Amino acid sequence: MKTYFITGGAGFIGSTLTKRLLSEGNKVVTIDNFCDYYDPKLKEKNVEEFLSNENFKLYRGDIRNRNEVKKIFDENNIDIIMHLAAMAGVRPSIENPILYQEVNGLGTQNILEEAKLHNVKNLVMASSSSVYGNCKEVPFREDMIVDFAISPYAATKKANEVMSHVYHKLNDMNIIMLRFFTVYGPKQRPDLAINKFTRLMLENKEIPMYGDGSTSRDYTYVDDIVDGICKSCDYVMTHDNVYEILNLGSYNPITLKEMIETIAEVLNVKPKIKELPMQPGDVDRTYADIEKAKKLIGYEPKTTFKEGIKNFIEWYKENQY
Repeated sequence: MKTYFITGGAGFIGSTLTKRLLSEGNKVVTIDNFCDYYDPKLKEKNVEEFLSNENFKLYRGDIRNRNEVKKIFDENNIDIIMHLAAMAGVRPSIENPILYQEVNGLGTQNILEEAKLHNVKNLVMASSSSVYGNCKEVPFREDMIVDFAISPYAATKKANEVMSHVYHKLNDMNIIMLRFFTVYGPKQRPDLAINKFTRLMLENKEIPMYGDGSTSRDYTYVDDIVDGICKSCDYVMTHDNVYEILNLGSYNPITLKEMIETIAEVLNVKPKIKELPMQPGDVDRTYADIEKAKKLIGYEPKTTFKEGIKNFIEWYKENQY
C-alpha cells in the first residue's frame, strides 16, 4: 500500500483520481482550500464519499501557507506527490495575475521545497496545454519552444515546468510534468464551456459563441487523464533520474461549433447561438501530439468525444440539473 499526496484533491480531476487510487487499495492524503472560484459546495460533494474511508485524509488548507504544507509532510509518510492544485482559468488570470502567481508559483514552490526537505523524490505535476499559446505548427509537441505565453495562467504553468527542472537537477527528484488538454467529464467545473453550454441548452437560453465557431480544442475525457496520471506515477516510482514533460490529450481536436452540435444532439435540443468576438487570452486551437506519452508510459486515450459528452450529461442530469 502506497501513500499518495494529492494537492487540489477536492477538485474535478483530483477527486476523480482519488476515487481510483482508493479503489485500488492505496492511501490518499489531500489538501484543498475549497476556494470560491466556483461554488465550494460542489467540491464538498466531490469528497463526501471518501470521508468515511480510513485510507483517506483531508486537510483543509492552502498551498500558499508553508506551515500548512509542512504539517502534511510531517504527519504522513508520503511515497509520491500529485500536484494538481492551482488557480485555474485563462480569462480570470488576466483580471487577477498576482493571485495566479501567488497560488501557482509560490504554492508550487512550497510543495517542491517541502518535498525536498522531507526527502520525497517522486512527483507528478499538472501543467497545461495553454503553455503552447498560439503555436502555428500542429500537433503540439513537447519539444516545441513555448516562451510566448498569452495569459498569466499559461505563464505560471511554464514557470512551474522550469522551477521543477531546477529541483530535479539539484535534489535528484523524479518529476513528470503533464500538459493537460481541455479535460471534461463528470464533475467538470461549472465555468467550463461543456458544463455551461449544457446548462444553458437545458434552460433554453442563448449559447455565447466566441468567434465564428472554428476555434478548436483537444478535449480529453477525465478518466483518460486520470489513467495518464496513474501511469506517470508508476513510471517515476520505478525509474531514476526522471524529468519529462508529457502531453495528455486525445489527438482529436473538436471545433467549438462541433462541440455545441454534439451537446445539442445528445440533449435532443436546437441550440440558440449568440455570436460574440474572440476574448483576450484565448488560443485559436489546441492539438496534442501524444506519441511521447504513448511510448514512455503507455498512455492510450479510449473515450470518444461523443461518449464522453453522453457520460457528462448523464452525470449532470443526476447531480446538477
